[in-house]
Amino acid sequence: MSARGTWQTKAMKIAFFEVEKWERDRYRTRLRDVELVFSHETAQETNLNGLTDSWGMCVFIYSQLTPDILGKFPELKLIATRSTGFDHIDIDFCKKRKIYVTNVPFYGENTVAEHTFALILALSRNVHKAYCRTIRQDFSLEELQGFDLKRKTLGVIGCGKIGLHVIRIAKGFGMEVLAYDTKREVFLAEVLGYRYVPFEELLGSSDVISLHVPYNRKTHHMINKETLKKVKRGAILINTARGGLVETEALVWALDQGIIGGAGLDVLEGEELMLEEGYVLRRDYSKDVLKTFVQNQILLRREDVVITPHNAFNSREATLRILDTTCENILRFIEGRPQNVVAPQDSRPHR
Repeated sequence: MSARGTWQTKAMKIAFFEVEKWERDRYRTRLRDVELVFSHETAQETNLNGLTDSWGMCVFIYSQLTPDILGKFPELKLIATRSTGFDHIDIDFCKKRKIYVTNVPFYGENTVAEHTFALILALSRNVHKAYCRTIRQDFSLEELQGFDLKRKTLGVIGCGKIGLHVIRIAKGFGMEVLAYDTKREVFLAEVLGYRYVPFEELLGSSDVISLHVPYNRKTHHMINKETLKKVKRGAILINTARGGLVETEALVWALDQGIIGGAGLDVLEGEELMLEEGYVLRRDYSKDVLKTFVQNQILLRREDVVITPHNAFNSREATLRILDTTCENILRFIEGRPQNVVAPQDSRPHR
């Protein structure tokens, strides 16, 4: 069934935000019956004149879809986020307005897991420090000695698809693996050779701790000052999930105290402000938000911290899977057969 056979032509307009130029042709090819409008900027940075009559929005994680922004789109029926997480979207508002939200649940569990180990190896072998030295023609080995991963203990918090792939890679390095998850897959644990333990035991026994849980009210600041006090001294913390899982102030404190021996972070709390420092000056933020921004600047300048710009997903193969799944989500919704729906959780699209 064609798109126009299900929806009125005037309703077939989708506003895309945070879209690179190379992506646009692929969207135009897949969504030929839909009027597409593209912006390279986030939804909050884009001039919305001429876009508020859109039937759909397609966004990435830096577009903060608050009630203020969503309220400007009276015809909105669908939000297709090009991510697994959807904490950048006000889901409660969408449920009240019966706006459907779809995500991309599977696109690159191996992709993120590989980046996780890129961060682990950068810290365990001081790759980042060595690189910075050699480009300055300094080939000394002083303070570059690392440690082997073999026989070290990796603690994996969150054993979904990404977490399980991290475990598979860890076993290839000869690591012992402890896991914490609210749902235990006993059979998989036996097959892959890892062991479920309580949260506090994992913190106190792991040489490397890696986070792979979704961000929500329950997991907000799950790594905080109190939990960090229970971490094995000198352990490495890796976060390729969501920045809000870690209390930034507490992490800076733990690094200063030597409790955490290093941190590999692909995500930061309040990372949207890091995209452009001038953006901080254009809006009023709370003291807590600005404090976190300053603490992130401190993390950026530390030699025991490796930060990448939310890049764990960004392989060629994974990016194409995200794009194609997003197109399929939109087409299936148009046909009245929505998939990968995260809100609302009731039946079929409201037309």
